[in-house]
Formats: sequence, C-alpha cells, structure tokens
Amino acid sequence: MAGATPCKKNAALKAQVSELAEVLKTQAHTLGNHGLDEHEFYNSGLFRGAVEQIRGEFVASMTPKREFVAHVLNHMGDEGHIKDWLSAGAANRHDYSVTLNDGSTAAIELKGCLDGNNTNIFTRPPHADEFIIWSVCTNASADPEKNVWSGLHTRLSAEMIDRDQRIDGVVVWDFVCGTVGRPCPKLLSSPERIQQIGPYALPPPCIYMFPSTVPSPRNNPQPKPQPIEKVGILSAMHRCFGGREAEIFDVHFSARYEGADLQRMTRIEKDGTMMRESGFTSIKRQ
Repeated sequence: MAGATPCKKNAALKAQVSELAEVLKTQAHTLGNHGLDEHEFYNSGLFRGAVEQIRGEFVASMTPKREFVAHVLNHMGDEGHIKDWLSAGAANRHDYSVTLNDGSTAAIELKGCLDGNNTNIFTRPPHADEFIIWSVCTNASADPEKNVWSGLHTRLSAEMIDRDQRIDGVVVWDFVCGTVGRPCPKLLSSPERIQQIGPYALPPPCIYMFPSTVPSPRNNPQPKPQPIEKVGILSAMHRCFGGREAEIFDVHFSARYEGADLQRMTRIEKDGTMMRESGFTSIKRQ
C-alpha cells in the first residue's frame, strides 16, 4: 500500500537540518554581542528564547501564505476559471470567498500542515455552495504523508461527523511543492508541467474529493466521494493548473456505532488504487 500522498520530504534536507540544528546548539554562544560566556549563555535562557521566538514568528506569519493564495486566485481569474474572489476578513470563520463562473460561491478555509489542532477549527459558512480546506504547509522539513493522513483521518473526519460539518474537498498545495525541499512526483517524468505564476514555479495541486454528504451511522454510513466536476472551485484549480484525472484522490468515510462509541473509518484511493485505509476508530471528545 502506498500512502495518503505520494509526496515525500527530502531525506537529504532532513539530514542537513539535523546537522545545522546540532551546530546551532553547540555554537550559538559564539554569535551576537550578548557578552556571556558559554556556560552563562546556555543557562540564561537566551538561546531557548530566541529559538522559540523564531519558531513563533514562522508559525504565526500568514503573509507569505496569503500572498501565494492571492497569486493563484488572481491567475485563475485572469485565465477565466473563476469570476472573482475576495478575502473574507477576520470577522469570518473562513478565509476566502470565490465567485465561480456559474455564479455560485465557494468558501475556502486556509490551514497549515494539517497535523495541528488548528485544523479542527472550521465552520462551513451558511451562504457557501461549496466549502474546501486548503493546506499551505510551508515547512519543507515536515512529513507530507504524516500531515495529510493526520488531517484527513484524525482531525477532519472526526470534526465532520461529530459536528455535522460538510467539507467538499481538500487541496494540499503550496510554494514549497516541486522545490528541492519537497520534490513533486508529478514533475519527475514531466518537468514541463510546472507553471510559473508570479514568483512561484508550481506543479499541479493535490486534490482530495470528499462526499457531498456527512457520514451518519444510521442514515448515511458510507457516502461516496463526489466527482471533481461537482465542486466548481476544485474543478477550476484542476483545469487551470493542468491536473490529470488519474491524480485525483477519492476519500471514503464510513461511520458506525460500536456500543456507545461513534466510530469512523477513512480510505483514500487514487485512480482506483488503494492508497491508505484506517480501521474503525472512536471519535473522542472532552
């Protein structure tokens, strides 16, 4: 069996990151004008504090991610795949609203690498005809397989079923895709598929299709994933950036009761081939 995604992190980069981290841990006291000797430096909390500040700045900064999304949506509009789009603003529980060519509205919720608790925080807007999650994971040393599976099975499936929240699909795609840090399998045999959009050289997106209804143990235990043509924003992305039918992921969710426990199972297929499947696992809530 393959995995939730064919994308893999660069093993050589991981080794280089580990090597650099070791250098920083042992040589950081030689940097800057702090005036402390080696022992004082590491006991003062200065090094740990600097690391945590940098980490926090990387995690909190949405500016590069929003610039990336703006370039993509502007390009889609310029090419005639969507009519218009706008940022939903801080007062809303989604990030973007897109007007599709047929006049319908697609809402987009922007997320990071999908393995964090923030993935659980979303609400489908009542005005949206379509609602998707867009994972922009700009950490090149993150593990795509772990992140995607954690997002789809551990987090999103549980939230959908427990809170009756419908998601039409997930896009996993950002400006690290296709770089040395995260080689894209789509480009290995067809490097000409890359598209230059402003400052970004992008491969086609990875698209995960969800069912059009929320799984329910009694009334709807195994809804089928909907075809990409039924979700306008995903179809527009797929066509605009040269996706192929065989590259679309179908996500099957099943729900059941086991005694008093509400359980779900997740299965991911691509072009009819099983990529990964869970067993039935209980949805646990505080």
